[in-house]
Amino acid sequence: MMDEDAAVGEPEWAAEYPVGRTQAAELIGAQFPSLRGAQVEPLASGWDNTIFLVAGHWVFRFPRRAVAVPGLRREIAVLPRLAPWLPLPVPVPEFAGAPSAGYPWPFWGARLLPGHELAESHLPDAARKPAAAGVGRFLRALHDPGVAAAVGPSLQVDPLRRGDACLRAGLARERLDALARRGIWAHRGPADRLLTEAEQLTGSGFGSGEPPAVSPVVVHGDLHVRHLLVGDDGQAAGVIDFGDLCLADPAVDLSLAFGGFAGPARAALLAVYGQVSPQQEIRARVLAIFLCAALADYAAAQGRAQLLRETLAGIGRATDSRGPAATASRSRP
Repeated sequence: MMDEDAAVGEPEWAAEYPVGRTQAAELIGAQFPSLRGAQVEPLASGWDNTIFLVAGHWVFRFPRRAVAVPGLRREIAVLPRLAPWLPLPVPVPEFAGAPSAGYPWPFWGARLLPGHELAESHLPDAARKPAAAGVGRFLRALHDPGVAAAVGPSLQVDPLRRGDACLRAGLARERLDALARRGIWAHRGPADRLLTEAEQLTGSGFGSGEPPAVSPVVVHGDLHVRHLLVGDDGQAAGVIDFGDLCLADPAVDLSLAFGGFAGPARAALLAVYGQVSPQQEIRARVLAIFLCAALADYAAAQGRAQLLRETLAGIGRATDSRGPAATASRSRP
């Protein structure tokens, strides 16, 4: 979950309660005797969670910040019911850790998924078509009305207003301005034009005070290049980090089509997915800019050169308006 205002002072991703390998091993061993003494290794970290690999095939997720705790509880409750609907693997918590004297928040463990982050894959845009088609199939399944009927009643409706193009455009400008001040990004023209168009969009999303243009569907809520896993063969291998799972405009997840893919790869994703209106395309592009800019700021601060390259490229993909509107002439079969 990325905070909705540009960073001021302490980094937004600063851990409120950091967990190291020793503490993680103690917490896991105390609550799950079958894993007591198992090897525990750091695997990844992000804005909200620290991840450890346990016994070589279990992934344990510990919140770093209080704001992430409701999302982690939601993952424990919803992912086991959601996973059977989906054509790609997603984390299914099998170990649910409770708060204790040594750690104030819940945590969970799930089987390690195959693949690695698209952001770290070094896949050129021209080689992303197989992964993109897999994302299209995944989103088509996730956004099916049957999924909303099955798991949607337990979810909030776009609590972060990520489908609100007008709101997102202003927040994206703040993110881009921050990058520009740091000398990280300077290609303002195309982005400014797109954000200005978004600020004029009516029916801008759930929670905006205006009537929504579409019925809400179940969305991942934070789908970007770090949360799509790809295999060595370039195929989509899994989707992770469902802490922002909610009901919203499908455009919220389609942001990955514009931030993570371009050209034939994006066309492949959209051809599999189905109809996307011009207004949804604008919403998706604007959210892609916001997410990529926020991740670029994080990558620069953390010295993560590959993630920085990927997210800056994502801003360019999202603002590239060459060609016809995404799929205005296609309909979902």
